Amino acid sequence: MENLAASPFRFDIDGRELIKFAFADDDSDEQLTAIYHSHTRSAPYPSQTDVNFAVGWPGVEWLIVGVPKKGSDEEPEVRSYLIEDGVIREVDVEVT
Repeated sequence: MENLAASPFRFDIDGRELIKFAFADDDSDEQLTAIYHSHTRSAPYPSQTDVNFAVGWPGVEWLIVGVPKKGSDEEPEVRSYLIEDGVIREVDVEVT
């Protein structure tokens, strides 16, 4: 989804679009289980914006990719969290 804030420091998305995407096929057994985004200027840890946004999505994991600075030889770092009632809990990321 497009970052409506057009900012490298915060995000804003059209919640109606996310809801439309999340519930596009009510007859399917599929469900939204994770929201992915990147942190381009900070570690892959939920920001206050992430925590605030997560209020509307209990039980959904926040998969955050920390993108290294351009020209760095560091690899991107991927972490995942459950954020419920303002409490941030890291969960294991398993790649299969």
